[in-house]
Amino acid sequence: MTLKRMNVTKPKYQQIAVDVAAKIADQTFTVGDKIHARSTLANKYSVSPETARKAISVLVDLEIVQAKHGSGFYVHSMEKAKLFVDQYQDVQSIHDLKDDLIASVKKQKEELSQFSEILDKLVDQTKRFDSLNPLNPVTFTLTDEASHLEMTISELNLWQSTSATLIAIKHGDELLVSPGPYAKLTSGDTIYFVGHESTLQRVQNFFYPNS
Repeated sequence: MTLKRMNVTKPKYQQIAVDVAAKIADQTFTVGDKIHARSTLANKYSVSPETARKAISVLVDLEIVQAKHGSGFYVHSMEKAKLFVDQYQDVQSIHDLKDDLIASVKKQKEELSQFSEILDKLVDQTKRFDSLNPLNPVTFTLTDEASHLEMTISELNLWQSTSATLIAIKHGDELLVSPGPYAKLTSGDTIYFVGHESTLQRVQNFFYPNS
């Protein structure tokens, strides 16, 4: 059994203890093997003998390694070594999930910020386009609920009320361009007009004052 990585936030002796336990769990070290803290662990992990002894002490406390007075340290339990490694890996998995979640949230924030910038540019460009194209016509279809039906263009005073300049009326399949003052609006008609940004809202309020 091998660990994918060692948690660098933990003290070095704890990292060594986990790695040694992993080697016991996968039988690199077998029960009864002697572990030389000074000559083996200290050299292998490039640490001081004191750090190596602290790592062994952790394993002794967990009854993975047994200390024999005057003889040294010996592998005692492969099962307890496996349990220790499994518990450590579970903690590592939680840490990994937390790191992944933090990274995902950070990425989403960056993407949201980028999306916001693109949207701001789009809105800005749209406003510029509209200001450069004041004659771009807007359409508005009248229903049975509309006010001022059956009134002539002259009677409506549409421009005075809404600042909309009427340029065409579509009645069924017929499109009447530049309608005269006596043209009437009926239900189902679509009007074409030009104006400022607020003109459409004014037109809507004019024909549907209670909506």
